[in-house]
Amino acid sequence: MSIAGPSTLRAFPRIASRLAHLPPRPVHASSAARFSTARPVLAESTRRAHALAQPIAEPSGFEGVPAPAYVEADGVGKGKGKAEAAPKRSIKAKKNAISMTPAAISRLRDLLTSNSDPKLLRIGVKTRGCAGMAYHLEYVTPPGARFDEVVEQDGIRVLIDSKALFSIIGSTMDWRDNRLSAGFMFDNPNIVDSCGCGESFNIR
Repeated sequence: MSIAGPSTLRAFPRIASRLAHLPPRPVHASSAARFSTARPVLAESTRRAHALAQPIAEPSGFEGVPAPAYVEADGVGKGKGKAEAAPKRSIKAKKNAISMTPAAISRLRDLLTSNSDPKLLRIGVKTRGCAGMAYHLEYVTPPGARFDEVVEQDGIRVLIDSKALFSIIGSTMDWRDNRLSAGFMFDNPNIVDSCGCGESFNIR
């Protein structure tokens, strides 16, 4: 029910006189209690909020314990410590194009040290003989030709002609001295056939 305004009361004086004699409306007790306790409840909520905002104390068992240190290494990330050194790769020694027997090394040492001028023995292949190819040995002045292959074993160094490298690679050089002949001999796995005297050969 709407309450009449001042203009309405002036228009209807009887209604105004009746309203003036009405007793004041009592306020319910529960409503009064609700309004009276609103401020204390708000104050209690504020105190709880302030209490929660206080810093939380550290547990007694962890007092004075420093925080763990994290080290960042290049390419490793945090918390993994110092980067472990990569394992070094083992470098294999280069395999010589040919090998020499102890007899060949002994004979080469005698030949190369007997000359006053430093010399090297150069091993090559030339077209000769009935089979087509034959070994050719000669003394050269160090360091030899530009593309010669250097073979060093037990302190003895020999050169291999670059043109003959694929013809004698993998061979074993030996020195043989008997009643009939003396000289350097080659055990060559690349030979497919040779002449009867053994002076010339043919490769694959």
